[in-house]
Amino acid sequence: MPKHFDSALKAEIVLTWLKGQKSVTEICQEYGAQADQVTQWCRTFLEQAPTVFQKNTQSADLQKNHGKEVARLQGRIDRLTQQLSWLEQKSGIKPD
Repeated sequence: MPKHFDSALKAEIVLTWLKGQKSVTEICQEYGAQADQVTQWCRTFLEQAPTVFQKNTQSADLQKNHGKEVARLQGRIDRLTQQLSWLEQKSGIKPD
């Protein structure tokens, strides 16, 4: 049965390798991982390292759009509330 490695443990293994503290073979023996797994984790880690320092513009764009959507919906709620109030006055029906 394959052993499951969560992301924190994978990071620990990769950092151990990057620090040069142990060889891939030693890491595999200690953690019960396969050499090809460790090599792949290291490759993935190194390929994605530059993204750590990028600004998360997607998150900022989502927040900006969220604010616009909230404002649009609040405006619509205000108009509908006014229309309902007008209809209640014209019909003579009192809300509960």
